[in-house]
Amino acid sequence: MHKLWLIFAQTTTIVLAALFVVSTLRPDLLPWKSPGPGGAMVTVREAPLEAGPNALRPNSFADAAQRAMPSVVNVFTSKEVKVAPHPFMEDPFFRRFFGDRLESSPQSRRASSLGSGVIVSPEGYVLTNHHVIEAADEIEIALADGRKAKARVIGSDPETDLAVVKVDMQGLPTMTFGHSESARVGDIVLAIGNPFGVGQTVTMGIISALGRTHLGINTFEDFIQTDAAINPGNSGGALVDTSGNLIGINTAIVSRTGGSLGIGFAITANVAKQIMEQIIQSGGVTRGWIGVEVQDLTPELAESFKRPNINGALIAGVLKGGPADRAGVKPGDILVAVDGKPVIDSSTMLNLIAALSPGKTAAITVIRNGAEKSIKINVGKRPKPTAQEQYEGPDME
Repeated sequence: MHKLWLIFAQTTTIVLAALFVVSTLRPDLLPWKSPGPGGAMVTVREAPLEAGPNALRPNSFADAAQRAMPSVVNVFTSKEVKVAPHPFMEDPFFRRFFGDRLESSPQSRRASSLGSGVIVSPEGYVLTNHHVIEAADEIEIALADGRKAKARVIGSDPETDLAVVKVDMQGLPTMTFGHSESARVGDIVLAIGNPFGVGQTVTMGIISALGRTHLGINTFEDFIQTDAAINPGNSGGALVDTSGNLIGINTAIVSRTGGSLGIGFAITANVAKQIMEQIIQSGGVTRGWIGVEVQDLTPELAESFKRPNINGALIAGVLKGGPADRAGVKPGDILVAVDGKPVIDSSTMLNLIAALSPGKTAAITVIRNGAEKSIKINVGKRPKPTAQEQYEGPDME
């Protein structure tokens, strides 16, 4: 009997010791939970370990972001600006006491700004906005992997607000161009850039509208509108689809506060690619020009011209000696087609004329005195815009 009791006591001691060790080191193996600090039982549930990167994230856009982010860079620019002297420096009474010890000539300082860009080729070409690099003395590109390099401007086009810069680096990640012409309203898109200088950021939204024009942002406008958050610093960054392909270059926002209000605009990838190729080949962009001033038809104007609709562009002025003047185009003509392509409004007409090759002959169709008339025009080369026209738009197309 004494021997049985001794065996029972030893067994109990071993079991209690084992429970103490398990409860201390691996409490999760026990069928009960330890009470919380207040004595209450705490029961939690944990998600199972995922078998793959997308196992339990069917709505995640992590793959698209990871594919596109390495190709989006931060663009840091700086330029030397003159700082006017204090007005007191020009006051004779003030200078009487201080003499010429205080320098009255303008002082210089360096102003810096930031934006974003997209690496589009392994040769080091980077697409960004013209306004990001405009007048910059120095440009530095910072990659997502931490590398930095000086960049030089290959060329820019202020009329579409696009620019191309180049860096000399090896092993550059490049963005794949998507098909922006296939984009649809409602498609999910990601905006990637460096807003407010906080670092590379990805925001998500949808395409809110396509073919936005008449915004007064650029001379040539054909924007993708999106509600993906675009803020200062995002300019020149990428708008990508859910496969991580480039469909636009973020360029502007509509905001009363300077921050994102869900109305952002991107230049289509198709336009950006065309402009980029011209800049790389020739350092600039060559466009057709016929020398006319146009305006949209309003319902009132259409009625006065006995037009059934407002399609077309009213020629309000003709530059004397210009291509249109030499061809016989007159103010009051309504331009309805360029080389057989219909003109919907003045913006459409501007894009169609710009796409013509200077030196070639084009056929335009106008309505004059209610009758349709075809006119042959020798297309000229579009003059470079002045500094003021870059922001207000030129008078003659």
